Amino acid sequence: MKKRILALLLLVSLLGTVLSGCGDGSTEQAPENGQTNGSTDAGTQGNAITVGIAQDLDDSLDPHKAVAAGTKEVMFNVFEGLMKPTSEGDLTPAIAESYEVSPDRLTYTFTLREGVKFHNGDTVTAEDVVYSINRCAEASETGVLQVEAFSVIQSVEATDDHTVVITIAEPSNEFISYMTTAILPADYDQQDTAPVGTGPFKFVSRTAQDSIVMEKFSDYWGTPAQLDKVTFKIIENADSILMSLQSGAVDLFAHLTSTQVAQLGSDFNVVESTMNLVQAMYLNNKAAPFDNEKVRQALCYAIDKQEIIDLAFDGYGSPIGSSMYPAFGKYFDDELSNYYTRDVERAKALLAEAGYPDGFSMTITVPSNYQPHIDTAQVLVEQLKAVGITAEIQPVEWGTWLSDVYAGRQYQSTVVGVDASNMTARALLERFTSQADNNFINYENDDYDALFAQAQACYDDAEQTEIYKQMERNLTEHAANVYIQDLADLVAVRNTLDGLQTYPIYVLDLSTVHYVQ
Repeated sequence: MKKRILALLLLVSLLGTVLSGCGDGSTEQAPENGQTNGSTDAGTQGNAITVGIAQDLDDSLDPHKAVAAGTKEVMFNVFEGLMKPTSEGDLTPAIAESYEVSPDRLTYTFTLREGVKFHNGDTVTAEDVVYSINRCAEASETGVLQVEAFSVIQSVEATDDHTVVITIAEPSNEFISYMTTAILPADYDQQDTAPVGTGPFKFVSRTAQDSIVMEKFSDYWGTPAQLDKVTFKIIENADSILMSLQSGAVDLFAHLTSTQVAQLGSDFNVVESTMNLVQAMYLNNKAAPFDNEKVRQALCYAIDKQEIIDLAFDGYGSPIGSSMYPAFGKYFDDELSNYYTRDVERAKALLAEAGYPDGFSMTITVPSNYQPHIDTAQVLVEQLKAVGITAEIQPVEWGTWLSDVYAGRQYQSTVVGVDASNMTARALLERFTSQADNNFINYENDDYDALFAQAQACYDDAEQTEIYKQMERNLTEHAANVYIQDLADLVAVRNTLDGLQTYPIYVLDLSTVHYVQ
């Protein structure tokens, strides 16, 4: 969907974020080891904004451990890797000034940019890079989430203060994309609560269930942020979103629905793009009745994606048919979007074949702070009635969803959006291999696992792309999930502000936002 700025005469019905304020009795986490607290002088306050977000950053603030897309979205402003994504979907050198790849494509030599500072004042060294890459490639005994793509790494060496050489076991078309992994100071152990990165904003404080504060990093190596301070205000109550925007308490809010946008008034503009998420009704493939492929296929025939988009989102959104969204260009197979079209009789026949001629009852677990997913679930409930399925929506807090559904896999079905984390097809598809730690749907398919292995052993880009498309088709044919859409992203921006850029990944970059002169 093309990015465009609409005059915002519509209000916001938060798409993936539900704003509510509060935090009585909350505790504040402030930086240590030389990080300074935010300035409160009039100048800083005059060049500051408040950004509404729907959930607290409940998981670790450590970028190597964070799981939630919402955490990564916010902390994108704090951390950088050797490379970083651009709003156009490319990669550009960041902490690395340049890099070279050997003719056999097994050795990557990175020349570090001189004078890059961490937020605690230390200069980034080659040893910090070695530490960070090795930390992400280590096994679970460290408690750090392993980056599976780093399994090909054979060695990471600092050949001098400004040069890092990474040797991999076999060529990889995607390895450079994983060099967006955050570089952290090797001698700092409080990333969980007081993170230190190299980005245009530095972390100041977190008040649980209330806010996260960042301020401009004056020693940033690149183009400095134009705002002095950003406060992310947690607003988990959907009814409070409009009030917060219209009262002036919040200046910017992403992931709004068209219903909310329609009521905002003339004080806001709306930046329109896409969420870059795979929204689906994700099914626990090991929980009855979804351990039966025919039941899963019946659900796919029972739903009408366009009706969901029309009823819940006023037509905003892009239908999808597998675990890939349109911004991924060459990897996106649009034919799969119509692989299942609504066919009530066929759905009923499949249910009968599976042993459920009279349908069944099921639960759709939805994070309560994500109104777009709740809205989607409500339409699904009505559509499923036509084939004899009685679905009940079970709202849960975001922290509960992470622990029980995502980590614990204790659920039947859930409506959420899954992101790519970085700009690779692998990031979206690897999670459904049978041994993946983040395979929260418990999908097990030998053909799928074999295709993934084949893709990783393939060095021809066109051939690898075709294998990834075969993996997408596998997920669709076996109805791993009920795929719905890539949600539209409507961002309310106060009309005194400009400069917001959108990305083909799920991030919120505030470094270019500024007040209109």
